[in-house]
Amino acid sequence: MNQRRMNIMTRPASILLILLLTAGLLQGCGALVVGGAATGIAVIHDRRSAQTVLEDKEIQLRTLSAVEDDPALAARSRVAAVSYNHVLLLTGQVETPELKRRYVELARNIPKVKRVVDEVEVGTPTTLTEESRDAYITSKVKLALFDVDLPTFDPSRIKVVTERGVVYLLGLVTPEEAAAVVEKARYVGGVKRVVKIFEYI
Repeated sequence: MNQRRMNIMTRPASILLILLLTAGLLQGCGALVVGGAATGIAVIHDRRSAQTVLEDKEIQLRTLSAVEDDPALAARSRVAAVSYNHVLLLTGQVETPELKRRYVELARNIPKVKRVVDEVEVGTPTTLTEESRDAYITSKVKLALFDVDLPTFDPSRIKVVTERGVVYLLGLVTPEEAAAVVEKARYVGGVKRVVKIFEYI
């Protein structure tokens, strides 16, 4: 059985995390609990509403839980799911075209998903070396975004995902911000291609 890149939570754990997230919002504590980290400051800077941030986390958890519930997908895939403003990006690898079709269809049926961006490959899973390289590229792109010279630009509003050197950019941005972000990302060492999944405001 392949060890998947993302630790897919069991359903009870997913429900617990969702309850913690909801409790944090309702109590006005100023922090969302995501992966054990307080992200209240990030929510303040986010152009999404606090409710949408919560729903995006729930979409991700539901997607990965659904993969876990499918024995073939769970055993023969190495996949990731990232939701931003209800747009769900799917990346990773599966062994067959049929498994890819099932994964994409599964994602489309997750509540509140308005669009699925399918970037799943049919083929061999990424190695630990590739994953480490992708994580390093992601960190370099995030750092490069601090050099975007626009008056109201906030780099924390950009979600960066890297898969085998391909950088995916998600966020709610202006056309000017999008152009500046892509220009910075494409010149980061190790980046093979930049894919925009922006929504424009």
